[in-house]
Amino acid sequence: MAHRGGELTRPVASAAQQAPAEPASVTTRRAAAPAWLRPWWAQVLLIWALSRVITTTLISVLASVQGANAWTGANPRYTDFATMWDAHWYNIVAVVGYPTVLPLTDAGEIGESAWAFMPGYPVLARLLMEVSGQRWEPVAVFVSVAFSLGTALLFHRLMSRVLDASAARFAVVLFCVAPLSPMLQFGYAESMYLFFLTLALLLLLERRYALLFPVIAVMSLTRPSGLAFALALALHVGYRWFTRATDAFPPRQRMLAASVAVFSGVMGLAWPAAAWAVTGSLTAYTDTELAWRAPYIGYVELIPFTAWFQSGVWWLGLPLGILVVVALILAFTLCMFTPAVRRLGVDLRLWLASYALYLLAVFFPQSSTFRLLMPMFPLLGAAALPRSLWYRVGVVVLCILGQWGWLLLCWGVDGADWTPP
Repeated sequence: MAHRGGELTRPVASAAQQAPAEPASVTTRRAAAPAWLRPWWAQVLLIWALSRVITTTLISVLASVQGANAWTGANPRYTDFATMWDAHWYNIVAVVGYPTVLPLTDAGEIGESAWAFMPGYPVLARLLMEVSGQRWEPVAVFVSVAFSLGTALLFHRLMSRVLDASAARFAVVLFCVAPLSPMLQFGYAESMYLFFLTLALLLLLERRYALLFPVIAVMSLTRPSGLAFALALALHVGYRWFTRATDAFPPRQRMLAASVAVFSGVMGLAWPAAAWAVTGSLTAYTDTELAWRAPYIGYVELIPFTAWFQSGVWWLGLPLGILVVVALILAFTLCMFTPAVRRLGVDLRLWLASYALYLLAVFFPQSSTFRLLMPMFPLLGAAALPRSLWYRVGVVVLCILGQWGWLLLCWGVDGADWTPP
């Protein structure tokens, strides 16, 4: 027996043959397609290119009516418009670096600083700035766009291990047109992070544990993720141990899988440790992160698994806020056991559950919640399963409308904006 996406299958000649067979009509259409469009990577490239045209058009329309704000003048250029909000902090990291002394508010509390933003993305951008002689804005956008293409290609490979070819292609379509897909071409670290996360998940499904070490190292220094991925790896090791009677788990794989789980946990603590070493404050990183929720609930201690309930009460009051959070937890748990999500396999569901638990433990929900949910993109595979043309067209249209809605709500700046992306 051989492994596929956390489930057992019979050995086959290639990974592509592991997915369910396509209908004859799909095979006929593929044969009729131009030769240049038959390779899977050419299809993904076309999907990605068309989606970027649509998203760039929406962004450009909004930029043309954007008024003057804290980051740009009125009617900014695309690259200026795409590097607002937190892109400004990444710019600071790329050009200046991190402060050795934590800034304080007038009340003596730890204020916002660059320590909340990890170095992977801005360091790469700075290297390209040095090589090309270009400014931050075009380089930051270039890095994000390039990684978005790489992620789309890897995502197709990932989905092809658990879905048939038609569903895998449509999952890529959903990834490229998702409501948050404008983020893939903004000056944020999400695009780069999703690339390394997708690669890590693919290596996990292929059980190429040794290659996970460098990938996790870069991923963990791009966006906070090491602890969540460590939990997913630990659960993966436990699952393989309990199923070793039907799916061999030889000693070398046990050692590698356990070692990479520990390594991921260490990398999850590496950035807080770096902030401590430079500033001399043990809680420098967490205090800096907490500064962003202070406008909502004031300066409080980080107590795991309380922030969602604090947010629920802040937004909806008692007892509705508590009830809504409990309902969301129950709904997500049930979702993990639906037939469509089960099709994704054990390992992808372990990541989804681990990341959800991580968010529940440390994140305070507000308008950037949409962006923080992006690492749960493997769920798009479940949404890609229905074959109805009307369903697929309708979902794509809704996603594009969602892009416009998110751009208006979270990206465009209108006066005193309280919906940061």
